[in-house]
Amino acid sequence: MPRTKGDHEARRRDVSEAVWNVLAGRGFAGLTLRAVAAELGATTGLLTHYFPTKQALVSHALDLLEQRTLARPRREGGDGLAAVRDALLDVLPLTAEAVDSNRIWVSSWDAALSDPGLSADYARKYAAGRERLGLRIAAAQRLGELPPGDPASLAAAAHAFVLGLVVQALFDPAAFPPARQVELLDAYLAALHATA
Repeated sequence: MPRTKGDHEARRRDVSEAVWNVLAGRGFAGLTLRAVAAELGATTGLLTHYFPTKQALVSHALDLLEQRTLARPRREGGDGLAAVRDALLDVLPLTAEAVDSNRIWVSSWDAALSDPGLSADYARKYAAGRERLGLRIAAAQRLGELPPGDPASLAAAAHAFVLGLVVQALFDPAAFPPARQVELLDAYLAALHATA
């Protein structure tokens, strides 16, 4: 009996879930057809229908990471400094799902740094994130909650701070549990607010 389109789509979802599970457990360094096949309980031959090359597998994994990142719920509860705080909290690994996403994202940096096309794409994504944050910072400046100055520079500094905190929390979760991450972020924002 021939397979239906629904069967193919269901299998593709299963394959994507297996890719995600491998990424969450092993990062991009552990992403191989063999590892995904084992996670799926299938043969590597089956996976070559979806990923004829390692680059196709990596490309799918990066697309999957971006889709899940964009689909993640966001905090949208405030204006001004509260909106800046919300945006930065959304980056931090404060939940099990956010830990997995951040672990996968950080592990993807190696693949991105070794591929000029991916590097350019990542640079574009980070610039877009800083730009969005800069808009929130400018709004907080208009409210007098952040010091005057170039919102893009403040956004770059805040972005660098929160990404550094992500890396520390991933490598030393006992020293940087969620409550500590929030405490450090709030102290950082309070110091900025105090200079307004």
